[in-house]
Formats: sequence, structure tokens, C-alpha cells
Amino acid sequence: MPFLDRLNRWAEERPQEPAVVCGNDRLSWGGLRAAAAALAASGEPTGILRQGNGVDFAVGWAAGVAEERVCAVLDPSWPEEVAERVQDHCAARLPVDPAPARLRDGDPASAFLIGLTSGTTALPKGFRRSRESWRRSFEASVAHFGLGPGDRVLAPGPLTSSLNLYALSECLYAGAAFVTLPGFDVAAAHAAITGHGVTRLVLVPTALRVLAERGLAAGVDASRLTTIVCAGQKLDRTTLEAARRWAPHAALWEYYGAAELGFVAARCHRPGEPAEEPVDVSAEESTGRSADLSGTAVGAPFPGVEVAVLDEDGRPVPEGEPGTIGVRSELVCDGYLWGDDGRAFGRLGGLATVRDRGHLRDGQVHVLGRASEMINTGGLNVYPHEVESALARMPGVADVVVAGLPDAARGERIVAGILLVPGGPDRLRIRAGLEQRLAPAKRPQEYWELQELPVTANGKLSRALFRHWIVEGDSRVRPLG
Repeated sequence: MPFLDRLNRWAEERPQEPAVVCGNDRLSWGGLRAAAAALAASGEPTGILRQGNGVDFAVGWAAGVAEERVCAVLDPSWPEEVAERVQDHCAARLPVDPAPARLRDGDPASAFLIGLTSGTTALPKGFRRSRESWRRSFEASVAHFGLGPGDRVLAPGPLTSSLNLYALSECLYAGAAFVTLPGFDVAAAHAAITGHGVTRLVLVPTALRVLAERGLAAGVDASRLTTIVCAGQKLDRTTLEAARRWAPHAALWEYYGAAELGFVAARCHRPGEPAEEPVDVSAEESTGRSADLSGTAVGAPFPGVEVAVLDEDGRPVPEGEPGTIGVRSELVCDGYLWGDDGRAFGRLGGLATVRDRGHLRDGQVHVLGRASEMINTGGLNVYPHEVESALARMPGVADVVVAGLPDAARGERIVAGILLVPGGPDRLRIRAGLEQRLAPAKRPQEYWELQELPVTANGKLSRALFRHWIVEGDSRVRPLG
């Protein structure tokens, strides 16, 4: 694994300094090396790591990828049936009796990780990733985001998430102290920021928003934060503005990528920079091309990554035209081990893709959403993110999720779930506010008031869960009057 030689270096240079902290538990660089080396040398199976956040997770992860070992990281929240099926698939690709290993990096071309897409009922897909792909990723991200040994990084989400697993590994590579929590808790996160001198946050936008808004309300000092890194979904303007007020000195990075692709594009919101003004999406009607929607731009291609937007035959489309996003880089995975249904990671026109749709304009990558999430209503393809972006800019709307439901007349109807601030707008005011922002065919046919956001265990917005709530008559959604 590309961080083990570096871990040994930090253990030699700074043996007593903190390496990993979780709640009241901590391991120094020397302690982490000793514990991981002992586990790797014991010959105990380390190929399956299924546990919650903790310093022991870091020990198991380091030992699990020592020399030529391969490790699969399973989410402990998965149902037992799903976990057992995944373990059976992994077991066929892992040695039954692993040989003792030394705590050092293996052959760069060899696999170290069986990556897993998130799953709840369907079987997660498994993909293979090489040590070299993450070594190059570390080199690029450490330089691009400015991570160094003096940083203390808080990633409050589950370590089984690819975002947080990478953050942990990146810190072990860069020599930065890594701080996490036994479980996501706002008060505990605030205490960690102030108590551990955290300089950097790595998290999804929904978690950033609650930390920032409650931090502002409680007077939690975030002035020492110098960097915030967001991924997992598009950073919305409300969250950005709250984060700027709460952490006024932090550069706020958002990046677009996928577990299978690695980094694709990134943009930085510098302290003091004015927020971008939204562009009226009605321009799409007059030009026939995708407008520069506020909330779709995810930044310029990552260093060393080539991005193109392709048609169904794999040919580049003109600038501004929507298509499938493809990348050429040395950061992508080696392909699926199981579960390839042709609708996610693959090749198109010689480029790697996860079937996300978007366009390029003025050197910026714009992401409209996964092709599988597209809503076909009355013969028109509508991307949920377009509608969410327009709704999120309306006064009184705290957050929003949009999905499609089966409809006998249209094929699918657009439904919007809205989390309102106190005294927020009613359905009629929201519909009137969309008249200058969305073409008529793209406006929702139904509006639902959310009592809370439908999110996964990793904090990502879930349109599938929103649809389920509506269909099942869940009390967390009700028709918006």
C-alpha cells in the first residue's frame, strides 16, 4: 500500500505525536506502526475489515494492505444477508491462510483494495484498485489541496465510506494527524475541532451544513480551520454561505469524482470571494443548449486528468452540449470483479466513465447527474439536479431533493421534497418562483414537505429513499400546502 513506507517514516521521525484519534482513544505514530506490524506479522486473516470507526480500524486497515495483501472494507450497517454475500465474493479472491507480512508497501502494480459500491438490499459491486493508482492520487491531492504534516484533519463520517477511507490513508501518507468520531455527532465534532486543534475538515455537504449552522448558533469557534474539503454530492450555495460565515479563514474545496474513477474535477472557494450569481436557466429554451446552471459546475479537471463529454457512440460533443462524462487518467480503478451490469463503470470512446451526464464550458466541468437518475417525463429528459438547483435558490427553502415517480400519462412525474425554514413559502409561491427559473416541462408536478432529509448512512442525499417515503406514506413527508 502506498502509505506504509511513509507511515514508517513518520513513526521514526515523530513516534510520540498523534497519528489517529477517535473519541477518547488515540494512537501515536509509533503506536500505530507497532500495532499494525504485529497484526500483519501474526498471520491472522486481515482481508475483510468490517467494523465501525475507531483507532483499531486504522490498525486493521494498515495491516490488511501490508506488502501484497488485499483488503475489502465492508460497511457494518449493511444487512447481514448482504454482508455475507459480499464476503463470499471476496473470499474467492483472498487467500485462505495469509502468510505473515511486514508493514511495508508492496508492488505498485498489485491490487490492494477490493472497493465496494454502497448497498442496502442489492448486492454492492466490487472493483479492483492498484497501489499505484492511489500513490498517484496521494501525490496529486496532497499538492492540490495543500495537505502537510502540520495539519490535523477531522473526517466525522464512517471510515467505510470511500471519501473517509481515502482521507485516513491520505493523512497517513502526508504525516497529518487524523481525527474521527465513533459516530457522527454534531456536539462531538465541534468539541473535536476546538479540542484537537483541527485545521481541516473532510465531509459531505449535508454534514458540513449542520456543523456550520449549529456552530454559528452555538458560537463554536472555527477560525482555526484553514481548509474544508467536500465531496459526495454537489455543494449547494446555502451550505457554502453558512460555512463561510462559520469558518471565515478556510478555503473551501469541492471535488467531483467516484470511487471507481478517483478525482475528476475540483474547484476552490477562497475566503472573501463573492458568491457566483445564478444564471437564468430559461436560456436553455432559446439556445437549445444546456445553460450554465448555478450548482452544476464542479471545477476544472484535476491535475493529470483529461475530461471529455461524449455522445452515445463515444465521440466528443460540442462545448455546452450534454453527454456522458469520460476521463483518461492514471487514477482510475482496474475494473469490476463482480456486479458489472453495464450501467456504471466502463469504457466509452476509450475513456473511463461511471455514466454521469454533464457538459463542458469555459474549461469547467458541469455535472447534471447519473444517467440512471434521469427523469423521462412526457418524452423529455430532466436531470433532478437541474430542478434541485433552481429550487434551492428560492428564499425560505433550506434543502431539496427531486426524483421521478411512475405516471400513466407522462411516463414519470417530477416530485420535489422541500425542507423549509420556519415561515417558508407554500406550494403556490414556490411554483410562481420557478416560472423564471425552469422551463415548464421541468417544473415539479408534486411538492412534498420534508421533516428531515432522506440521506444514506454516509450522509449522501438519497432519491431512492425519498421515493420510498412517498410510496409508503412515511410520516417524514407530507403534501406541501
